[in-house]
Amino acid sequence: MPIPASRIRALNNRPLNPSGDFVVYWMVATRRTRYNFGLQRAIEIAIQCARPLVILEALRCDYPWANDRLHQFILEGMADNTMDAARSGALYYPYVEPSRGRGRGLLRSMSSTACAVVTDWYPTFFLPDMLAAAAKQSEVALEAVDSNGLIPLSAARKYYPAARFYRAFMQRTLREHLRDFPIERPLTLLKGLPKLKNVPARIGRRWPAASARLLRGGSTALASLPIDHSVEIVEQRGGQRAAATRLKQFLSRDLARYADDHNHPDLDATSRLSPYLHFGHISAHEVFARLMSHERWTTRKLGARGGGAREGWWGVSPTAEAFLDQLVVWRELSFNGCEHLTDCNSYASLPDWARRTLEAHSSDRRPHRYSTGQVERAETGDEVWNATQRQLLTEGWFHGYLRMLWGKKILEWSKSPADALKRMESLMNRYSLDGRDPNSYAGYAWVLGRYDRPWPERPIFGTVRSMTSASAKRKLKMKRFLAEYGNR
Repeated sequence: MPIPASRIRALNNRPLNPSGDFVVYWMVATRRTRYNFGLQRAIEIAIQCARPLVILEALRCDYPWANDRLHQFILEGMADNTMDAARSGALYYPYVEPSRGRGRGLLRSMSSTACAVVTDWYPTFFLPDMLAAAAKQSEVALEAVDSNGLIPLSAARKYYPAARFYRAFMQRTLREHLRDFPIERPLTLLKGLPKLKNVPARIGRRWPAASARLLRGGSTALASLPIDHSVEIVEQRGGQRAAATRLKQFLSRDLARYADDHNHPDLDATSRLSPYLHFGHISAHEVFARLMSHERWTTRKLGARGGGAREGWWGVSPTAEAFLDQLVVWRELSFNGCEHLTDCNSYASLPDWARRTLEAHSSDRRPHRYSTGQVERAETGDEVWNATQRQLLTEGWFHGYLRMLWGKKILEWSKSPADALKRMESLMNRYSLDGRDPNSYAGYAWVLGRYDRPWPERPIFGTVRSMTSASAKRKLKMKRFLAEYGNR
């Protein structure tokens, strides 16, 4: 099944080399072997050229906020990919950079004898710059493939400033994109193709593959790497297998109560899939397919016209509908923002109205002015906020509804809105398994007015929506949550 052209981006103008030794799939964001358009595209070229497939998954040590927690989660995914590739005709080549800059030149060297290189398109963090640099280095055609969501990023030709507008676009266009579903297990398509036992010796000597011991991870294995060792490994495991287990648990145990309970910290009804979606260990397509199979759904149940309405269009249960709005609308809206806004992570990218009102109130007296260290260590006078921050520090994840309050209080305690944005980014991106993502950047921006509307004017916030811990305690069930993570 050919990959939709709307998902493929040519990053350079170099030609395909049909006489090359192999095709390279450079796995950078879609770190999985299932439901992966990029892997499927690389296999398509390998079949066209009748050449072996090499899957290169490299892990740098110099990415922003690199630490044991993030490295461990990625390594667990690499271990899963090792097992999956071993049962196929692909050569999986995991490379973990042992020191800064040691991986430089690896892609260029691989491309020198390749037919083509295929990689993943991801619209934020350091990846766009990395791919732009790689496009100049690759000696053959380099393509980036969009596996981010149900709707290709290129299908929306403009930025959508509110969820209802993106929802209406999704309701108009989703049917056509559901016809182009990725293959569940694309590695099965390699049957009959030549197999490669090893990469060329010159590559293996200079950039040796990660050992099985390193891929198992753990603090001892990570200790030799030049990354931040103060951010500890967490209990939640990474990889496709852990992601599939979590999805199965959510559908069987938590989905039925998601709509009513997911905002309450004590009831723990959220999917907790965001780290796996962020690192590409599970696909939005797979989550969608499993959910809709659970609902016994077909496309015939879709409404004729949605118009941006949140309810009644999907033709599924209300609780599945609430989850789909998060998975398909809000998640893909955040990718749309990163795709179309210039420097979507910056303060300057916020809506004009939000910046004007925040700046008009920038000199308002703050009830507290906590240092960066106090905020990071959860040493504020706010019990709810401290509990939320402690969950982030210890688990690498924190409750979805409380993320909004977490950001609003940081704005209230910071010397300026721009400083609040930097604090949110630094804390979340360092400690959270699902930071550094379009969804997380959209969350910081929402705190400061993006995707929202003006509200009654208040000190500090102006007409940007405010939130209070006292209100959260009244509305939400959180006694057990506070008992576990509250002031200690």
